[in-house]
Amino acid sequence: MAVTAVLRRMTWLDRVIVLILLLATGAAFVLVGKGPRGARVVVEQQGRVVFSAPLAVDRSATLTGPLGETLLAIRDGHVCITSSPCPHKVCIGMGHIARQGELLACVPNELLVLIEGEEKEEPTHDLISR
Repeated sequence: MAVTAVLRRMTWLDRVIVLILLLATGAAFVLVGKGPRGARVVVEQQGRVVFSAPLAVDRSATLTGPLGETLLAIRDGHVCITSSPCPHKVCIGMGHIARQGELLACVPNELLVLIEGEEKEEPTHDLISR
């Protein structure tokens, strides 16, 4: 009943704007997760790399931060934080990541987990010098 009252009060321009927003939201959901699969996981702490491993090998790693030890798990090409001493456990709730450019962060323990892609050769010349 409330929806029909709102629809009656909307102008045609309001309806067009709502339709455009719904289409844009739907397109965003379709395009999320379309990035290339990652090849390596890199963990940084205070700007320094403290751990690096390929995603293809299943393993666990214990990373030490200011609050204590954080447990990182690599399984089936995905990475997740399974245990952390931080108070709110937001990093654990972020789930798993596997695509290039995705990241997990445990801010209280000062850890940043990044997914990198395949390392490619640096070109010998750039676009301008061709």
